[in-house]
Amino acid sequence: MFTGLITDVGRLVSVNKSNIFNARIVCNFNYDNTLEGASICHDGVCLTIFNKKIETNGFSYEVEVSNETVSKTNIVNSKKPWVIGKKINLEKSLKIGDELGGHIVTGHIDGVAKLVNCEKVDKSDKLTFECPENLIKFIAKKGSIALNGTSLTVNDVNENLFTVNIIPHTKQVTTWADSSIGDKFNVEIDLLARYLDRLQVSRI
Repeated sequence: MFTGLITDVGRLVSVNKSNIFNARIVCNFNYDNTLEGASICHDGVCLTIFNKKIETNGFSYEVEVSNETVSKTNIVNSKKPWVIGKKINLEKSLKIGDELGGHIVTGHIDGVAKLVNCEKVDKSDKLTFECPENLIKFIAKKGSIALNGTSLTVNDVNENLFTVNIIPHTKQVTTWADSSIGDKFNVEIDLLARYLDRLQVSRI
């Protein structure tokens, strides 16, 4: 489980797309407190880390991404895929007693949304996203959504579009400052919405 509050920005230092998608990421997390086999959220995708290695500017580790995950995310199918040098939002999994400052995020991606508009509102950025029809029904005004692992509040929903605000602090500590129109973002809908939909389907 995660909260959608980004705690580091990692960088891809190697990518291998042979049998299974494999990547190595360098980060600033504490080496000793980040265990082999731990779960870390990568742009919203929960992945298991292994093969840790000390680097001059932190430490690195490897992850493997299943074909199912690749098919549902922006890892390959986007104009900014996972390539060497790409920056990635990171969050370590929750521990009992940690503050839940965002909302409950599982790291299981439901699909992708495309950024179609950006406008300044005071010091914040108001971003408009185009969302697939099968996901937009789960997104509610003033509800929570995770985009590239970041917990955000939905401002408004109109047909297949929804908007969020990015405050200056969020841009400073995440990869959001590098965003541009046409980018695709990993979407995780609110966990409660998933179960409410499932309960409704079960009653039919």
